[in-house]
Amino acid sequence: MNLHEHSAVELLALYARRECSPLDVARELIAHVERCEPKLHALWAYDRDALLAQAHDSQARWQRGEARALEGVPVTIKDNIATRGTPVPLGTAATELLPAAADAPPAARLRGAGAMIVAKTTMPDYGMLSSGLSSFHALTRNPWDLSKNPGGSSAGAAAACAAGYGPLHIGTDIGGSIRLPAGWCGVVGFKPSLGRVPIHPPYAGRVAGPLTRTVDDAALAMSVLTAPDARDTMSLPPQDIAWSDLAMDVSGLRLGLWLDAGWGTAVTADVRAAVEAAASAFEQAGATIEWVPPFTTRAMADGMDDFWRMRSWLDISALPIERQARVLPFIRQWVARGETLSGTRVFRGFSQMGALRDAAVAATQRFDFVLSPVSPAVAFAAELAMPSNDPERPFEHIAFTLPFNMSEQPAIAVPAGHDANGLPIGLQIAGHRHDDLGVLRIARLWERLRGAQRPWPQC
Repeated sequence: MNLHEHSAVELLALYARRECSPLDVARELIAHVERCEPKLHALWAYDRDALLAQAHDSQARWQRGEARALEGVPVTIKDNIATRGTPVPLGTAATELLPAAADAPPAARLRGAGAMIVAKTTMPDYGMLSSGLSSFHALTRNPWDLSKNPGGSSAGAAAACAAGYGPLHIGTDIGGSIRLPAGWCGVVGFKPSLGRVPIHPPYAGRVAGPLTRTVDDAALAMSVLTAPDARDTMSLPPQDIAWSDLAMDVSGLRLGLWLDAGWGTAVTADVRAAVEAAASAFEQAGATIEWVPPFTTRAMADGMDDFWRMRSWLDISALPIERQARVLPFIRQWVARGETLSGTRVFRGFSQMGALRDAAVAATQRFDFVLSPVSPAVAFAAELAMPSNDPERPFEHIAFTLPFNMSEQPAIAVPAGHDANGLPIGLQIAGHRHDDLGVLRIARLWERLRGAQRPWPQC
């Protein structure tokens, strides 16, 4: 196995045994990235010299016996998570490129733990698309099939993870932006409970979380990312959580199986079969499976659409005209209706955030965990802004992910197989509010039940 393909857990063990060094890993990773990146376009602000300098420093700390929790482990960080000295374009050519004054909380935690920051990763304009399409970044592609989209908005993070650009990748999620690309790229994507990982700026539904190849690595990342930061005024109180204790007994677990969201794109036969097979595997191992009826509605989705259109229209319309023109045309078309929405309609749309929260919590309360698709279909064409490619039907593919942002529940995407064309299919597992460790535990249990996967894609 190439060094860049090792998990973070494995790399730390190799470093501790002096079997390789952070400099060895950095040099191999640089060669791999520079071979693959002209095809994938997953990275931004990549600086090989800066990476080598970090590797030298990490190697010296290992030699002095001063290694920290993630010393020498490569990590990428999404464009919209500030890293000091680097501009934050938010995926759009409309942004003025001013260097960030300070690390945002996730970047600060990673840097303080000794991780080597490889680069920032791409995203679509303002994170408002489930796509690798952007007016600022080059079109990001899916490593499993370069004609396909990695999804988004954590597009580059998922593509980089699947392509083996190191083991840890940090994204953000407000409607599925970690889980959707993780599902389409065949990696693990964890959306923690709201407030579990401090982030800045915070707002309703928005979380930061890891994309990795293994659940063990996601748990390792959480052990660092969850350190408190006063800048997040919505963060949860600090807790001493045993993130490395991932053992779980499936016997007696009560699992819900949710295959009909109540609105949105119908689940394809391949995706349905993969999720049902996962439920069957849990059942054969000793869990009880019960169907979950639809619990969200078209009115909830349309209300959230109204609210987000207005919010985005206000942001974009405040820009100078020449900068407004640089925003991706699809996004400009989507937000345009915001100008005509009444205050009453926007308020009613905002109220659907609470309606979604109440519906999701009530429907999942009686289960230990709920299984569902991540998305109703596999990856779509690379050049499209979203599966529907229709700004008047923008949320059809997020019906299974959106509710758990609004309900603040932890949810994870884990690989569940491939379709007939070899494209990945993701299984979503959601848990009770604040039971982040439980969700990681059952996801790791699923890795054991699932067995070996196909080989990772090669550039």
